[in-house]
Amino acid sequence: MEIENTTMTDSTNGPEAAPTASRYDELERMVAAMKDDFIRFYVQGNKAAGTRVRAAMQDLKTFAQTVRTEVQTIKNEGKSAS
Repeated sequence: MEIENTTMTDSTNGPEAAPTASRYDELERMVAAMKDDFIRFYVQGNKAAGTRVRAAMQDLKTFAQTVRTEVQTIKNEGKSAS
């Protein structure tokens, strides 16, 4: 299954045009970037890593809401997502 490319939102810099990356690719990158801190917190007990996990999860929540809104808008406008 291939997902079409669209505009990305960088959690730190706001919306940016990124024709080479899809929303799904961005989601994968966000989750992959959290892995080390999850291990440091849950396995090694590093409390500072827990703070980073919480921040990353908040960014993920914001990203998810952006995608939800975008999908709803596209659906309601009757446009194709491509």
